[in-house]
Amino acid sequence: MLEIALIYLAAAIVAVPIAKRLGLGSVLGYLIAGILIGPYALGVVGDQTDVMHFAEFGVVMMLFLVGLELQPSRLWTLRHSILGLGGLQVVLSAAAIFAFCYWFFAMHWQTALAIGLMLALSSTAIVLQSLEEKGWLKQEAGQNAFSVLLFQDIAIIPILALLPLLAFAPQGNSKDVNDSIIASWPIWQQVGVSVAVIAAIIAGGKYVSAPLFRYIAQTHMREIFTIFALFLVVAISLVMQSIGLSPALGTFLAGVVLAESEFRHELEADIEPFKGLLLGLFFITVGASINFELLFNQFSIVIALVVLLIVIKACILFALAVTFNISSKQKLLFTLALAQGGEFAFVLLSVTTTLSILTPEQTSLVTLVVAVSMLIAPLLLMFYEQLQKRSSSTKPEFDKPEQISTAKHVIIAGYGRFGQIMGRLLHTQGYEITVLDHSPSQIELLRRFGNTVFYGDAARQELLEAAGAHTAQMLVVAIDNPDKTIEIIKLAHKNYPQLKIVARAIDRRHAYQLLNLKVDAFNRETVDSAINLAIESLQLLGNSKEDAERAGKLFRDHDRAAVLQLAELWGDDASYGVAVRQRMEDLKQVLQQDKQARQNLNTCDANDYKNGLTESTVKPKNASDDAHLE
Repeated sequence: MLEIALIYLAAAIVAVPIAKRLGLGSVLGYLIAGILIGPYALGVVGDQTDVMHFAEFGVVMMLFLVGLELQPSRLWTLRHSILGLGGLQVVLSAAAIFAFCYWFFAMHWQTALAIGLMLALSSTAIVLQSLEEKGWLKQEAGQNAFSVLLFQDIAIIPILALLPLLAFAPQGNSKDVNDSIIASWPIWQQVGVSVAVIAAIIAGGKYVSAPLFRYIAQTHMREIFTIFALFLVVAISLVMQSIGLSPALGTFLAGVVLAESEFRHELEADIEPFKGLLLGLFFITVGASINFELLFNQFSIVIALVVLLIVIKACILFALAVTFNISSKQKLLFTLALAQGGEFAFVLLSVTTTLSILTPEQTSLVTLVVAVSMLIAPLLLMFYEQLQKRSSSTKPEFDKPEQISTAKHVIIAGYGRFGQIMGRLLHTQGYEITVLDHSPSQIELLRRFGNTVFYGDAARQELLEAAGAHTAQMLVVAIDNPDKTIEIIKLAHKNYPQLKIVARAIDRRHAYQLLNLKVDAFNRETVDSAINLAIESLQLLGNSKEDAERAGKLFRDHDRAAVLQLAELWGDDASYGVAVRQRMEDLKQVLQQDKQARQNLNTCDANDYKNGLTESTVKPKNASDDAHLE
C-alpha cells in the first residue's frame, strides 16, 4: 500500500506542476500522471477499479463544498435552469445518442438506450474543477453548467432504477448490482423512505448540526472539528448509498443547508484539502484506466466515436444555450464545458455489465470513449481560453470621428473606476462631458447601462479633435496606462494649449513625469483612499477624530510637498535616495512633534485656554513646532 501511495504522489508531484506551467491546468496534469503510471505506459500500477471507487469520494466532497457555496435562496433562483436546461440536456442527449446507436450501429434498443443515458452525463469533477480554476464558475456559463451537472447527479437515481428493466439476463442475476437495503421493498415504500431520508438530512443540517458544531468548537481542538466534518460527509454518503440514492446528492443537500451556518467557512477549510487530494487521485485513476492497447488497435473507430460524442452533445448544448438566452460570449463556454462523457458512466457501465445489457467488448469500447473524452475536456476549455485571448486582442475599429459628439466643457479619456467617479461628479455639477475609452468590454458594459461613451484612442489627434478638444475647457486623462497617459498629454499640449489638463497618476514615479509635463492637476489613485483609511484606523486605535484627521492632513501635505521636491531629483539615484531618506525622517519628526504639542495643549487649564495661553505654557520645544501647529 505504501509503495502504491508513493507512486501516486510522485506522479502527481512531477506531472501537475509541469502541466500548470505549460498552461494545461491541474486536471489534465493528473490525467497525464495516470497515463504515465498506468498499465499501458510505465506499468507501475495495475487495475485501478478499486482505487477509483475510493477516489470517487472526492466527487462527493466536491459537491458538499459546492453546496456550502449555495444558499437555499440562490438554489431556488436556479430551479428553472436546473429542471429546464438540465432536464432537456439529459433527455435530448440521451435520445440523440440512442438514435445513433440504434439506427446506425444496429444495437438492441436496450443497449442503445443504456449507452445513451450514460453518455448523456458529463464529468462533474472535471467541469467544476476546471471552471473554478479558471475563474469561470461564477460566470453565466459556469452557473448554467453547474445547474446541468446538478440535474445529472439527480438523474443518476432514476437511471439506476431503470437499468434493471433493460436487462437481458433474468432479474435474479442483478442482486449484486444494487446494494440498497430497501431494494426488495415495494416501490411506494422505497420512495417514502428516500423522501424521509432527504428530509431528515435537511432537518438535521438545520436544527441538529449547529448545536453539535458549537459544542465541538468549544473544545478548541481543531482536529476534532475536522473529524466531525469528515464524519458528517461520510455518514450522509453511507446513508444515501444504503438506500440506493446518490451520495453526492445527499452531501450536496447537506452543504446547501449548512451554507447559512456560522461554521460554513471552517467546514470549507477543513474539507478542502481532502477534496483536492481525492479528486486528484480520481483523475489519476481515470488516466490510468485508458486502454491504450485497444486504442491503438481500433484507433480510427475510437477517435471517430469520441468526436461523434462531442459533436452530438455540443450541438444540443449550443441549441439549448440559444433557447435559454445565454449571452453570446458565454454560449461557447457552456457548450465546450459539458461536451464530454462523465465519471458516472463508469458506475453505470459496471451495472450494465452485470445485467448483460452490454457485452464485454462494448463495455471496453464505451469505457475508452468516455475516458478519452474526459482527457480531451480540459483541452476544449484551453481552446476556448485561446479564442478569448485572440478575440480580446483583435480590437474592433474605433468610432468614426463624425460619430463622436463634441464636448462643450470636458473630455474624459478613460472611463474605468477612476474616470467614472470624476465624470459623475462633473456631470452632476452641470458640465457637459464627452467620454473616450479604448476598452471594447468597458464600452459594451457602460453602454448597457445607458452611458454615452465612444470607442476611441485619445492619443489619436483626429479622435481628440472630434471630441471637441479645440473648444473644450478641460481634458481629464484617467486611463491606467502611464505611457499612454504621457502620450495623450504631450499631444494635447502641442495642439490644444487652451486645455486645462488633469491626470490620474498610477504611482509616485508617474507623478514625477506628470509634474515635468506641467499638468494643471494630478492625483495618485491610491493615496487619498489609503490616508482616509489610515485616519479611521487611528481612531479605532484610540485617537480622537480631531487628532487623527490632523495627522492625516499633515501626512498628505508633507507627502505632496515631497513629491514636488523629489520630482526635480528623479533620475539622479544617489541624490534621490538621500532626499527620500531625509524626507521620511522629517515626516516622522513632524508628526511626533505635532502629537506631543497637541498633548501639551490638552493638558492646559481650560480657563487659561479660553483667556489666551501664555507663551511659557504652550511654547513648543523648538521653533519648528509653531509652524506645525499653525
